[in-house]
Amino acid sequence: MADEGILKRIKVIVKDHGGQLALAGAIGVDQGFISKVINKKQEVSYYLISKLCFQLKYSPEWLILGTGDKKINKAESPKLITEIQMMRTELDILHARMRAFEMEVKELKARDLPQAG
Repeated sequence: MADEGILKRIKVIVKDHGGQLALAGAIGVDQGFISKVINKKQEVSYYLISKLCFQLKYSPEWLILGTGDKKINKAESPKLITEIQMMRTELDILHARMRAFEMEVKELKARDLPQAG
C-alpha cells in the first residue's frame, strides 16, 4: 500500500503530533518503524493504519482515500472499524487468490515449455 497520498497524509499526522518520536510513542511503536514507512523502506501496513485510526481517531477514509473529515466523530467510529475489518478480510482473500493464480500460471508455463532433449 505504498500510495503517495497515504504517505503524504501520514506525514501530516507526524507533524500534527510533533514528530516521529512523539507519534511513535502515541501509538506504541518504534520511531524507526515510522521512519521506515515515511522513507519507503517499509510498506504502509494495515497494522499502522489501524493504530492511526483506532488509537488516534483519524478517519480511515481520509487516511486511505484523502476524502472526508480528517478525524472520526464518535458516531462513525464503530461503523468505520467494522468497514476496515471487512476490507482487510477482503484484501486477505484477494492476496490468497492472487498467490493461487500465480502458482497456476507457473505450473502452466512449466508444462508448456518445450523439453530439451
